[in-house]
Amino acid sequence: MVYWITAVGWGVGSILWAEIVRDLYHLLSHRVPMLYRQHVWHHRVFRRDLTFASAAIYRQAQWRNDFPECIVMLILSLALWWVCFVWTPAYQWAALAGTIYTLGFLVSCIARGSGSEWAREVTDVTHKPGRFLSPPATWFVNRPYHWRHHFDDDQAYYCGTLTLVDKLMGTALALKGKKIAVTGASGTLGKALLLHLHQAGAKVFALSSHSESITLTINNEPLAIKTITWKTGQEAELAEFLKKIDILILNHGINVHGERTPEAISKSYEVNTFSSWRLMELFFTTIRTNEDIALKEVWVNTSEAEVSPAFSPLYELSKRALGDLVTLRRLDAPCVVRKLILGPFKSNLNPIGIMSGDRVARQIIALAKRDVRNIIVTVNPLTYLLFPIKEFCTSMYFRFFSRAETTITEVEAQNDLLGNR
Repeated sequence: MVYWITAVGWGVGSILWAEIVRDLYHLLSHRVPMLYRQHVWHHRVFRRDLTFASAAIYRQAQWRNDFPECIVMLILSLALWWVCFVWTPAYQWAALAGTIYTLGFLVSCIARGSGSEWAREVTDVTHKPGRFLSPPATWFVNRPYHWRHHFDDDQAYYCGTLTLVDKLMGTALALKGKKIAVTGASGTLGKALLLHLHQAGAKVFALSSHSESITLTINNEPLAIKTITWKTGQEAELAEFLKKIDILILNHGINVHGERTPEAISKSYEVNTFSSWRLMELFFTTIRTNEDIALKEVWVNTSEAEVSPAFSPLYELSKRALGDLVTLRRLDAPCVVRKLILGPFKSNLNPIGIMSGDRVARQIIALAKRDVRNIIVTVNPLTYLLFPIKEFCTSMYFRFFSRAETTITEVEAQNDLLGNR
């Protein structure tokens, strides 16, 4: 039994090693001028709809970029096999899995470079044209994920099959140049998010219920942020504005603390639950093209109250309701939806919070760049254990006992949503 477990470990590890080599070679191809002169042929091939400009350039790209990449993968996969041969020769056959895996890439590369249309159709899956059928994937590179490397930021999204290297390097989401709107922008976390997103190269917009414009201080200099004033119940008025936004961060909320009056119940659910839900649904309607599917995201601050007491019953109830709605809707969401599960940070809503809003904002952005879909920032270690279990169970329950309606009109709308304009 131990023998076979170890053998499987060597086999899987050798394949993973080949993928890591491939992704690091890709990274170096963007950093080393000699390699980039060959790699740039790959970037010259494709238009924004992933059709290629020239069959001749496509074939050249295989020989100039993909072929040397495969040779490096092959050499280093054999190096790993040699290590296994020296140290644990009984498992050397299993360590050849990475070499065989690499030979598959090499053969398909040679076939594509020789002009085989069949090989291109079957093996070059991340460059197929046509409408995107799902948002960027989490652990495996699909077409929307790789599209972003070509047309969003070529200094990110380096991975070819698994997204592990991008997650480790923080290049699984590029924020530079993104148009990002933050609700609850006048609060502690809202301002901190605006500041750190701006420093990450994003173009930020403040959505606030207050009439005063938001101003940040950077290097002791004031920076005015474009501020859009809106109020709960007026979400539809933001429809035109949201069409221009790449990432919408739903961060607004209210805490009535110990109140339990009918008015407090109504206000808590209206602000904390239904307002965010309406804005999320409104944002979904703006996602119509392949580019929208690849680039647009919603981040929702649902709070640690999803799994832990906040000593404010209505805050907990309304935030848990929002969390469940987000879990339900992202089963069919046309874009990436992230949850922000945050512990107690010091703010007007929680003056006795433990963490600082600035620290929380920095961690949120760092984890988003690693494409974490459930971003947990808290001092409570139980949340890191309980929330994934709760989220998995709730998601599976919703998946098995609910369904998306598919009338003819909705199918046509979905086709329009997923197609190119």
